[in-house]
Amino acid sequence: MAAKKTAKTTAKPSKATKLVKNQTAKATPKQTKTEAGTKKMSALDAAAKVLGETRQPMTCRELVDQMAAKGYWTSPGGATPWSTLNAAIAREIKVKGADSRFVKSERGKFARA
Repeated sequence: MAAKKTAKTTAKPSKATKLVKNQTAKATPKQTKTEAGTKKMSALDAAAKVLGETRQPMTCRELVDQMAAKGYWTSPGGATPWSTLNAAIAREIKVKGADSRFVKSERGKFARA
């Protein structure tokens, strides 16, 4: 006769256990604070601040370099942060229109509105 196979029993987590795990995961927000305890500045906020300080039109590459040099914002590891910034500024101009913080001064350059 063939040997009997023993059934392996694995304990599956109950629905209540899954629910508790999901709630605890959602209860802790993403870390968006710097060591000083203030909120991190977004790339758009940092670009608006740099353009306000310099008061002259800049390309997105220049903006990213200035934002990093002043410590306002650094890329979290993207390959082309200036391209992402360019798209975000263009989107804000298109969506907000006259209420936008930016204006396109010439090809490839943005200024503070």
